[in-house]
Amino acid sequence: MFRIDEDLRPMVLTGLTLAGMLVAAIAHWALPSELAWAGVLGSLALLVVYAAGGVPAGLRALAALWKEHELDIDLLMVVAALAAALVGAAFEGGVLLALFSLSTTLEERAMGRARRAIESLMELRPDRALRRTATGTEEVPVEDLVPGDVVILRPGARVPVDGAIIEGEGEIDESTITGESVPVRKAAGAQVFEATVNQNGVLAVRVDRALGESTVARMIALVTEAQAARAPSEKFSDWFGQRYTIAVLSGSVLAFLVFLALGNGWNEALYRAATLLVAASPCAIVISVPAAILSALSASARGGVLFKGGAALETLASVSTFAFDKTGTLTTGRQELTGIHSDGDETELLARLAGLEAHSEHPVADAIRRAAEERQIEPVEVREAKAVPGEGMVGVDAEGMIWAGNERLARRMARHSAPMDCPAFLAALHDTPMTLVLMGRGARILGVATVEDQPRQTARAGLAALRARGVTQIAMLTGDRQAVADRVGSELGIAPEAIHAGLRPEDKVALVADFASRDRVAFIGDGVNDAAALARADVGIAMGAAGSEVALQAADVALLSEDLRRLAAAHRLAQRAARIIRQNLIFATGAMVTLVTAGLFFHLPLPIAVIGHEGGTVLVVLNGLRLLADPIRNPEDSGGPGQLAARTAAGAQPATARC
Repeated sequence: MFRIDEDLRPMVLTGLTLAGMLVAAIAHWALPSELAWAGVLGSLALLVVYAAGGVPAGLRALAALWKEHELDIDLLMVVAALAAALVGAAFEGGVLLALFSLSTTLEERAMGRARRAIESLMELRPDRALRRTATGTEEVPVEDLVPGDVVILRPGARVPVDGAIIEGEGEIDESTITGESVPVRKAAGAQVFEATVNQNGVLAVRVDRALGESTVARMIALVTEAQAARAPSEKFSDWFGQRYTIAVLSGSVLAFLVFLALGNGWNEALYRAATLLVAASPCAIVISVPAAILSALSASARGGVLFKGGAALETLASVSTFAFDKTGTLTTGRQELTGIHSDGDETELLARLAGLEAHSEHPVADAIRRAAEERQIEPVEVREAKAVPGEGMVGVDAEGMIWAGNERLARRMARHSAPMDCPAFLAALHDTPMTLVLMGRGARILGVATVEDQPRQTARAGLAALRARGVTQIAMLTGDRQAVADRVGSELGIAPEAIHAGLRPEDKVALVADFASRDRVAFIGDGVNDAAALARADVGIAMGAAGSEVALQAADVALLSEDLRRLAAAHRLAQRAARIIRQNLIFATGAMVTLVTAGLFFHLPLPIAVIGHEGGTVLVVLNGLRLLADPIRNPEDSGGPGQLAARTAAGAQPATARC
């Protein structure tokens, strides 16, 4: 049996409806009225119009009424067309069905285009990979790769899964993930992400994540979640559409009775009531918000910024306070060990530090592990290691419990029962603008490691772009020492009073809550310690494709690119989406009020009401779709598919302690 593809069916039915309407128009206006067959031809053509344009809409309306107990706009259009046919205006009813069918198909195709904008990127995922074996290489399905496998990337090959380069160097085109149009130079130790492209060089990549846990898989999950989530204005549109549809049906019946009471004939009253039914239908109002929201979500995703739904997009548009975590967000997160200070054996100290930090994912821990590896120092075995959020790590070695972290952890481990041991090397480092990692046993400090992190190259420009957009307050929140925070804040142009240092995770939450009590606030972070603050902010923004899973889950927005200028671009896109939504609602409401007024107090022809109604609906959809042509990008981007205050909270005290 011949079957029409589900995606093509609306287009085929609309084509039949328009063809039938064209034939009916020719029979109605172009052929001589004395030709008997002209009338028959016109009637048959209108029958095709009512069947192809009215029956599917009627079935949809009945299904919504039966299954969901909802009266929708399809029902209004079908009732209006049948009412027109009933009073001898079948041609006008056919015009209504033809234009309604055309506008509905155009809307579905347009909205489908918005939904497919990110899905097209997902098709770039490779199917097979070249895996290294003991005897050479073998080509395997990507699904067979497991963490620890090594895959070989030849020039031009797509990265099959997330991993890290262990051999070779070259340029990687990451536009499919981050929206960056310029390839990134990467060498051994650098992370690579699924669906990016190896431009040159032969690379050996260690698989770090299974296919289902890759960055692209997370992108798909976030996009799916975003499309399922509804913005407040979308929820209002749904609520309004349902209740208003009932009001329109009731109002049309009432208007019919009033027209009869005013002396209009039965046919005339029914015709005017049908016209009013079309004029008052809220199609344009209901579609105004989702057309803009979905287009903005797709545009931002192509630019490397994923919103978890329209609510986050709407809220970001009104944010005027941005609070940033420091390490890994404003800075590169790639700490470098700059020194070891101890009265004893510094090699032994680094071995113990590396053994303890082997159980941590913090950037400081990574710096210590790398330093030990570079110096070929074997880490000491440490058991029962656990993190103390915002403070450091504790564990047990062969001699007992040891710890490594900041001065707050040092005081905790001293248990306040004895004065904290303060060796001369620690006192000398107190005012250094580097991060200090103290290591000790009980109240005794064994030594100190100094590490340093540098601001991201795009951080200063990103913050300047936010200020240019009218952001009134930019703050930095960090658990690091005040001297380190002041150095980074000074380099980025952050006001001294907006730099908050020595914070525990709960202190960050308190500060974000304080900001939120005065204005809409967004918090930007990347680590496990930032999850609570991300959840507390009006908009939580997780930084970087390699950000922690906890941060990505807690956030409302995922900034896949590490370029902070994308944040200002996302803010601009959110504000533009808000403006377009307002434009759509004002236009749709104004057009509807005008048509309803004309239908009530003047003799508004049904075709004019049809054209005004359907034309307005198509216009608001097209206006919303303008956002698809506005992907997030930086001014210097030239192409590529991705172009995209109190010092502390009440009761919180600076954590830096002098010995």
